[in-house]
Amino acid sequence: MQDKIYICDVFEFLANLKDESVELAIIDPPYNLSVAEWDTFKSEAEFLEFSFSWMEAFLPKLKKSGSFYIFNTPFNAANFVAFLQGKAEFLNWIVWHKKDGFSACKRRFNNAQEAILFYAKSKKYLFDCESVRVPYESVERMEHAKTKGILKNGKRWFPNPNGKLCTDVWEFASTRHTNKVGGKTQKQNHPTPKPKAMIERMVKASSREGDLVLDLFSGSGVVCEVAFELGRKFVGCEMNEKYIKESLKWALKRI
Repeated sequence: MQDKIYICDVFEFLANLKDESVELAIIDPPYNLSVAEWDTFKSEAEFLEFSFSWMEAFLPKLKKSGSFYIFNTPFNAANFVAFLQGKAEFLNWIVWHKKDGFSACKRRFNNAQEAILFYAKSKKYLFDCESVRVPYESVERMEHAKTKGILKNGKRWFPNPNGKLCTDVWEFASTRHTNKVGGKTQKQNHPTPKPKAMIERMVKASSREGDLVLDLFSGSGVVCEVAFELGRKFVGCEMNEKYIKESLKWALKRI
């Protein structure tokens, strides 16, 4: 099962996926926000039962050196962390600052983030920090430091030419804003696509060429697309055939 996206239920898919075969999983599951039928549950209890069930089914598929990322709301992520306690190694709670335009809530602080949980199967996981360095913010200061350095604890520190190490706060505009035409947002093939550049960061940091990347709840297919472009193998599942036809045209050429 590789280099394919299967149209099937997540539990059926996981039942047929080989144990300890996945190096990296990037998972964008339902949020229980009723953005579509697949994201609608009768109650919070039903949503959490579904979420915990797919997590339980997924974990055996990960290699001992593997890791995974899960997208969701901060509230749901807090419940996921509690469930995963003792089942996997917690690494980061990543805050995705979506830079998603105006909000108008006046009864509390306006939401401008989503949570991304980063876990590993064990302490022997892959993480390539050098591949995901980001630009320094103090451009002028760093330019000066290139030649003379900055004195720190009695030693001269020189900036890395590839930038600074990546933090756990990520700023990526949502896909609906980056895909604007003439300043206007466009109708998308999927209601909740994730930014391609953000997925690239995850794939580069947590896998090597030739590794198998798992994309549960494939939706827009961006995880599989990025994995393919970066020389990884991929496998995914998606229940909605419409998304496959409209969003995954690049993948249909391969399956």
